Amino acid sequence: MSSILVAPSTVRLLCVEDNPDDFELMGIALERADPGREYRMQRVDDAAAFAQALQQEDHDAILCDFNMPRFSPYAALQILMAQRVPTPLVVVTRAIGEEAAVHVLRCGAMDYVTKDKLGTLPQIIDRVMAERRRAAEQERLARELEAAYRRLKKLSARLVVAQERERTLISRELHDQLGQTLTGVVIHLHAAQRVTEPEVARKHAGTAVEMAQAAVEQLKTLSFSLRPAQLDLLGLVAAVRSAVQRVAEPADIAFEVEARGEEPQQLGENASVAVRLVQEALNNTIRHARATLIRVRLRFLPGGRIGLLVVDNGVGFDKQEVLMAQPSERNLGLYGMIERTELAGGRLQLRSRPGAGCAVRAVL
Repeated sequence: MSSILVAPSTVRLLCVEDNPDDFELMGIALERADPGREYRMQRVDDAAAFAQALQQEDHDAILCDFNMPRFSPYAALQILMAQRVPTPLVVVTRAIGEEAAVHVLRCGAMDYVTKDKLGTLPQIIDRVMAERRRAAEQERLARELEAAYRRLKKLSARLVVAQERERTLISRELHDQLGQTLTGVVIHLHAAQRVTEPEVARKHAGTAVEMAQAAVEQLKTLSFSLRPAQLDLLGLVAAVRSAVQRVAEPADIAFEVEARGEEPQQLGENASVAVRLVQEALNNTIRHARATLIRVRLRFLPGGRIGLLVVDNGVGFDKQEVLMAQPSERNLGLYGMIERTELAGGRLQLRSRPGAGCAVRAVL
């Protein structure tokens, strides 16, 4: 902020003055009072020239004479408002009453100075320019805050959708896989109780045991997808390596997992986010990339931050085309990764183009 308020070495002034001698006197007064700075001054004396000068160049301040037969500070302020020009205007006059001074300030002038005190102009110009810079900075911060608020509202809405989507997926896994397997166990156990032949009963019981073991494996897989046990027992690197192995080996895809830096003994919440990002990136690779190699790199950064890079050698895609398209199976995974990263306070970057694979980089 302090660098924004530093006064410039060159000041561009637009002087509204119908008397060339007074214009020259203002230049001399500025040079004497502030010899270390260059003042570039342009003179106009009517509304048309004033409006044209505003369009041609951006000025740091406007010095406007109060008493002119063809123009006035009020007319100048109206033109500034109409053109939405934020340049501060300072009234310069030989004499002005208190009531007139208050009125012109209320109309939008930033300050006024009498022509017998032109030596104070540099200080007044500095002050009004500093106020302009502060106002511009406040306006910029307000715009950023408003944009952040809109983004937060959008992200909150997407969070609800993401949560419902994950709940739907879990519900479907429980119903379609685990539920059906357990139903089969119950059916075979009832069948074993009803039959009288011992051999048939043993066959039904054996099938029930096999299905129960399959249910245990399904439960382990579902539990791993929610939060890998290795994450708490062995750490992030082991959890990521296990996640990659579970997906890549059945798909016959070569993989490499590399870690840099020292993994902390106490992992933060961002560790589980890192695992979920790897899982989602791998799922996208399996479904769409037709890759033969996946590389995963973890970096443990200062302050508990985690850097993550997932690269494949697949067919790639047009990032803008995919992300700007309507939500579909093709981009839901990417949006899920972006949402998950932002909700964790991190940032995610995607780099891809057709025929050149894909790289997912995140800092959590």
